[in-house]
Amino acid sequence: MLDITKDNMAEPDSKNTPTNSTLLRGLSILQAVSASSRPLSISDLVTELKLAKPTVHRIATQLEANGYLQRDPVDKRFIVGSELQNFSLQVISNASIGAPRHAILEALSEEVEETCNCTMLDGNHIVYFDRVECNWPIKINLRPGSRLPLHATSSGKLFLAHMKPRERRRLLNAAPLSRETDRTIVSPELLETELKKIKAEGIAYDNEELLKGMVAIAVPVFNSENKICFTVAIHAPTTRQSFDDLKLFIPALRRAAMALSSSYCDRKLDSD
Repeated sequence: MLDITKDNMAEPDSKNTPTNSTLLRGLSILQAVSASSRPLSISDLVTELKLAKPTVHRIATQLEANGYLQRDPVDKRFIVGSELQNFSLQVISNASIGAPRHAILEALSEEVEETCNCTMLDGNHIVYFDRVECNWPIKINLRPGSRLPLHATSSGKLFLAHMKPRERRRLLNAAPLSRETDRTIVSPELLETELKKIKAEGIAYDNEELLKGMVAIAVPVFNSENKICFTVAIHAPTTRQSFDDLKLFIPALRRAAMALSSSYCDRKLDSD
């Protein structure tokens, strides 16, 4: 557990900090690392948060020891740790705050009569954080919390398409892309071509690229700054839906994405 016994110890931090609480300082470090598109060093955190270097070093090291932060293997700067990832999933999956989102998914699933889900980015994977199953006897069991590769999923390809080119290239070339089926695109060059089309059209497909006999379609859920928050997707067995059949779901998916965006991604703006 995090040690917060030093909350009231005076340290030579800037008066611009909102509090002298060690707990809130720790949260501000976690927020900064989570919001950054690149790993952050101690110096980066000192500059951004206007905290004393010994304070940042002490708290960040403790967060690392407890799994909330970890070091990037290349430059040893801080990135999000597994405990923070798990905590984030628990928060976003919480039933009390997720009830409207789940209702939107239920309505979408009822309309298209297939399983629907929401996913978020988790490093080089996507993770399911909400899901509504169809009532058909034949279904594909991908439970909330499932982590799947970006390059072989419709939702994952959406996240890749909206990444900065340099970040995406580094991710795609870090290790060989896994071949999940004989249809999986494992060439970064070929994948880049598809990602350009996905970014332009705002729709991504999985044509039996993750699982043989499963097709899927996904659209992004954007915030007011046109940044992707998460995705909403539909998947189905090929015994019931063909790859071409998925195009019939596009209007329903886009309506659901707009409803999810106004309910979640712009919540801060609504409260101002």
